[in-house]
Amino acid sequence: MKFSRPFCAIFLATFFVFTIHSCDDEPVEIIPVVDTDSDGIEDNADNCLSIANPNQEDNDNDGIGDLCDDDDDNDNILDTVDNCPLIANPDQADDDNDGIGNVCDDDTIDPNAPLAVCENGFADIYPCNDYDLMANIPLTTFGAAEGTDCWGWTDSSTGREYALMATSHNTSFVDITKPNEPIYLGNLPTATTSSPWRDVKVYKDHAFIVADCSLGRDPSCNDDHGMQVFDLTRLRNVTNPPETFTADTHFTEFGKAHNIVINEDSGYAYVVGANRSSTYAGGPIFINIQDPKNPVSEGGFLQGGYSHDAQVVTYNGPDADYTGKEILIGSNENEVVIADVTDKANPTIISTISYDNVWYAHQGWFTEDMKYFILGDEVDEIRVGANTRTIVFDFTDLDNPAYHFDYFGNSAAIDHNGYVHNSTYYFASYRAGVRMINISQIAGKSFTEVGFFDTYPANDATEFNGAWNVYPYFASGNIIVSDIDRGLFIIRKSGT
Repeated sequence: MKFSRPFCAIFLATFFVFTIHSCDDEPVEIIPVVDTDSDGIEDNADNCLSIANPNQEDNDNDGIGDLCDDDDDNDNILDTVDNCPLIANPDQADDDNDGIGNVCDDDTIDPNAPLAVCENGFADIYPCNDYDLMANIPLTTFGAAEGTDCWGWTDSSTGREYALMATSHNTSFVDITKPNEPIYLGNLPTATTSSPWRDVKVYKDHAFIVADCSLGRDPSCNDDHGMQVFDLTRLRNVTNPPETFTADTHFTEFGKAHNIVINEDSGYAYVVGANRSSTYAGGPIFINIQDPKNPVSEGGFLQGGYSHDAQVVTYNGPDADYTGKEILIGSNENEVVIADVTDKANPTIISTISYDNVWYAHQGWFTEDMKYFILGDEVDEIRVGANTRTIVFDFTDLDNPAYHFDYFGNSAAIDHNGYVHNSTYYFASYRAGVRMINISQIAGKSFTEVGFFDTYPANDATEFNGAWNVYPYFASGNIIVSDIDRGLFIIRKSGT
């Protein structure tokens, strides 16, 4: 056989080693070609010898192909844990907590951007002053007819923030870490029947829930609700929301109750407003919850009478006689009761105080220095006809409490629950929404309203609709409001 050129070649394809012979069978030099990963790139030019990468991507230009590089962006964060593996971000910043680093997050929505900014006196349809609307979740989402209490929980392990929304039918859990994109995770159904009064508080990553009802209002009222305990850390693992949860513990040593108060310093819960025919006639019931899933009843307080609501603190205020004692301030319908409940077997009344035009001493809260106590009377606006009244007491001497002054709001709306945070008193005022009062001049008997968000835009009439509760203690500045008619609101001070 003859060829048109003066040589011929025989190729021996073993590991890409080629032996070339001329036509006269004289050997030519052997040229070895090695391609370990068979990607068509010779090893001596391949930037990733062990993994096929024919395109030779090298994001950080360090000579190591991306498929073989444990740190593709050279930011000293291994790809396996880097929240943005292809763009250097050594600080791992992730403002919206979605697991994607800021520098490579395509979600450009600012997690703190309001749904509706408070402009010209309105945020969307809601009257406002200096507070923006972040989100609103209606009651239909929760499968409920009415909203009741709310409280907050911050997961100390993840920093995520959660709203606990009590309703007529359940307690619902919402991740509000991104306040303008809240995630409804699910709910814990009522232990008995629906209720227009359901309250929740938090201790050691657990929610404690009670409920009250009235046969006069609901013929199906059930007295056996007791206290539900729910481990909030379960919310970390919700993969397919919303879920229907079950309680971790159902404590049934009492029946219905109007509210629950927790002293987080001591690890005691105080159930108030239980059935008037029960052992303590609706006075506080002491429950040791230091082991949250195994609560233990340790007695109660009969002497002060029925307590509608209360605050319990480990006292560090100006009255040195009671420093370190566990002090209960009971809002007991026709008076305020101050009691020492340090010894659960022997609680004692320190003093009591009432005030002019008392109609229903509903709920109150200490100032942070524990010198003053701010009280709301829930019925005086109806009976007396004046504007929203807040009563302030001087508790400098717990043995001799004194009336300090009355503060009147701008409408005749009924006041409900209020809490102090720093120098601001936040209180839910039914149809007038939530009001923010600067109390820095309390010693001089002067309050100034500095903001509001009205969750009931129709009017500020003297009726039982609108804002039930407010929780102002999230470190982020998120504030949650539970509304009887419109569900859960998330608001935030404008510009923050």
